[in-house]
Amino acid sequence: MRLRVAAGGPAALKVLAAAGAAAAPVRLRPLAPLSPPWVPVLELDSGTVLFSPNAICQFFFLARGEEPTDLTNQWLEWEATELQPAASAALYAQLVHGKKGLEAAEALGKLLAHIEQNLSRRGTAYLAGNTESVADVVVWGTLFPVLRDETSLPSELQALRTWFRSMTLSEACRKAADSVLMPKALLEFKAYLQKQPPPCLAVEKATSNEPEEEEGSERALTEEEITAAVDAWARGAAALPKPWQPQKPVLPVEGMRNVLITSALPYVNNVPHLGNIIGCVLSADTFARYCRLRNWNTLYVCGTDEYGTATETKAVEEGLTPQEICNKYNAIHADIYRWFDISFDYFGRTTTPYQTTIAQDIFQRLLARGFLLQDTVEQLRCEDCQRFLADRFVEGTCPFCSYEEARGDQCDKCGKLINAVELKNPQCKLCRGVPVVKPTQHLFLDLPKLEERLEPWLEQSWATGDWTANARYITRSWIRDGLKPRCITRDLKWGTPVPLDGFRDKVFYVWFDAPIGYLSITANYTDQWERWWKNPQQVELYNFMAKDNVPFHSVIFPCSLLGADDNYTLVNHLIATEYLNYEDGKFSKSRGVGVFGDMAKDTGIPADIWRFYLLYLRPEGQDSAFSWSDLMLKNNSELLNNLGNFINRAGMFVCKFFGGTVPNMVLTPDDKRLLARVTLELRQYHQLLEKVRIRDALRCILSISRHGNQYIQVNEPWKRIKGDEKDRQRAGTVTGVAVNMASMLAVLLQPYMPSISLAIQGQLCIPPDCFVLSHDFTCTLPPGHRVGTVSPLFQKLENDQVEALRKRFGGGQPEDLAVAPQARQTPAASEPPPAPATLMAPGDPQLIQKLTEEVAKQGNHVRQLKANKAEKAQVDTEVAKLLELKKQLALAEGKNPEVPVPKGKRKK
Repeated sequence: MRLRVAAGGPAALKVLAAAGAAAAPVRLRPLAPLSPPWVPVLELDSGTVLFSPNAICQFFFLARGEEPTDLTNQWLEWEATELQPAASAALYAQLVHGKKGLEAAEALGKLLAHIEQNLSRRGTAYLAGNTESVADVVVWGTLFPVLRDETSLPSELQALRTWFRSMTLSEACRKAADSVLMPKALLEFKAYLQKQPPPCLAVEKATSNEPEEEEGSERALTEEEITAAVDAWARGAAALPKPWQPQKPVLPVEGMRNVLITSALPYVNNVPHLGNIIGCVLSADTFARYCRLRNWNTLYVCGTDEYGTATETKAVEEGLTPQEICNKYNAIHADIYRWFDISFDYFGRTTTPYQTTIAQDIFQRLLARGFLLQDTVEQLRCEDCQRFLADRFVEGTCPFCSYEEARGDQCDKCGKLINAVELKNPQCKLCRGVPVVKPTQHLFLDLPKLEERLEPWLEQSWATGDWTANARYITRSWIRDGLKPRCITRDLKWGTPVPLDGFRDKVFYVWFDAPIGYLSITANYTDQWERWWKNPQQVELYNFMAKDNVPFHSVIFPCSLLGADDNYTLVNHLIATEYLNYEDGKFSKSRGVGVFGDMAKDTGIPADIWRFYLLYLRPEGQDSAFSWSDLMLKNNSELLNNLGNFINRAGMFVCKFFGGTVPNMVLTPDDKRLLARVTLELRQYHQLLEKVRIRDALRCILSISRHGNQYIQVNEPWKRIKGDEKDRQRAGTVTGVAVNMASMLAVLLQPYMPSISLAIQGQLCIPPDCFVLSHDFTCTLPPGHRVGTVSPLFQKLENDQVEALRKRFGGGQPEDLAVAPQARQTPAASEPPPAPATLMAPGDPQLIQKLTEEVAKQGNHVRQLKANKAEKAQVDTEVAKLLELKKQLALAEGKNPEVPVPKGKRKK
């Protein structure tokens, strides 16, 4: 194998050190010194090429027979997502701005402390144990160009100093440093860096929903940055790119950046809660809006996932056909997303002829190429329900971590995938009966055979795309544990039929079938769908999801498309969130805990406030939690007092002091520094959103408005307007600069709060041609521009209002009647029944009328089931619903809610 490295490039250091430590038989070849981005390249004898430095290091250690552990992988992910960006910024400051090693160490303070704490806590000589691993080489290789020796480290970091010295003195690391960090090569690398913009870092506060603390001192601005900012300002709106409107339907355009965005298809048989909304559709929508503002040719598709056992079961519960259930809940989902202002180009569904055609075509191509297996499997069958049980309708104890509420396909606690028959103490979730194991024939996707196609594609996608750290880690863990054949068929009626003799009574398993929905939904949008989905040369694909969906999008679905061998577009950027919890627990529709999508609009809080808060606490690094008190705090502080206050004051000053016309501006050195400071925030906003760091980019918007408030407060235009000519001119300049900052904020806000953005555009009369994103802060509202009527953008949330909402959604409220009481899930035997409704006072005639109708309807439904001699479990389920409705009716009428036990024949 041949290793190509560029002397002077820091990435080469870890790669050469790993090659030496693992005694890898590589032949060194030089890279052109100024070949950006100075990344090493490993050419394997098989022809595969690795570009990722960390992947190359891992390969060397794997070739030596050292399998990575979970701890090793965690260190590698931390190095790639946390340490590497900070070290790159420190090295830039060192080489370009002349900072010293001690100053660089201070910039890395929290990260160095993290290493110190781990070494001290574990009491080991190395990061992942008592022997050197790939993690040690990679972390050392990132730190060494900045620190050089342990004397740059604070004396209190004793464990880190010892580890760093030990690594530096090892033969492999010493030789790597001598060959890479040569003076001449470093000068060339410095010259390269000087031509690049300085890296901007966003410090992620993963353990808190609190806003970033204001830094005591901001980095000094250079004269070049100030001059460039003033020049950009002076060029005005003419310097902005012209907003581009794609034709309909949106199709890839030669020479443009074509961005295809999907969010995980929500399952049709339930109502999404706030965690579902931020994890998929809202995150994808924010990024899609940003892409459109960048004039990238963007298509955003989604839809409801409608096949599978869950739909069949829901249909039985509600006395409807599966298609009727799908129609009902598809409309509910669409209404929710419409209220949240999700800007789908097309929102579809999977129960379409295109889904059948495309899924069966992929299946036939896999079959023809030998990537499908046939086998007899043991499957759980509930004799009471007379059906084989889908994985998610079995619950039991995880065989790996002993979590007692593991599903039949995956454990939510340890994350491992499970075959339902492996569960200990399994239970049918429908009737709580004990299922039995029965044999049945099924088809399998031969993942082990496809692995040789999957791994090179993954390496390339990781090297060139933006995958979140959890997506990489989950995927690596799955592959490390060894891929196994995966069943793609189920013994059901409701699904895409399997077009193969011997299996025509079966349907495709939802996790083979559902991701194909992205393709079929696009096909329902345009008959030229293949221009998006069979065009990897021109199309960039972004997948948005929560972390539990990662293996299906990073392994199973790509394997299906790779095996089909039809030039499919595969994911370039896989963006996965952690989980959003509710207060101190989880969302639960059956227990009435948490806010669900169909309830948010009934709170009286506008959709844009929900969008803002969910995006503010988006679980990017680890789980986060929705909190009513925190929502009130963020609304009243960040929106009302910070952002809204600044934009309102800027507009009001124009109206009150200058007759609604933007005044002339004469920039002082302080104004020019403000332009440069705002430009830095603007560029950081871009850097973060280009990496899909949506939450952190929102902080940049709030930081700009804080700068604006400080600017107004220091200059006091309301006082200066009463002074002499010089003071009045100063008031005009401050007002003009401020209202232009507000104009720019309207554009930056559009991906996050589209209605508020539109309101600002209307109030300030911002020209439509200015609603496009640039990397420069320009004067879009020049002197003489007239603004409209300015009014407050936000309202204060009062404590009493929030406490009432906390109580309402804290457990016990009935499900929203818009989703029909008969759609309620029957509580499990181990759960307490839902508490009675307390939201409407007894005697409310509207509620009494509504519940009376529902009781009558449910009573007729139960009598019909009995007349048709329906199964006892089904009848009991519907009777339980009838009793619950009667309780609610009794409460509404002010009566005792205890309902008499229904009479019936006793068994002798």
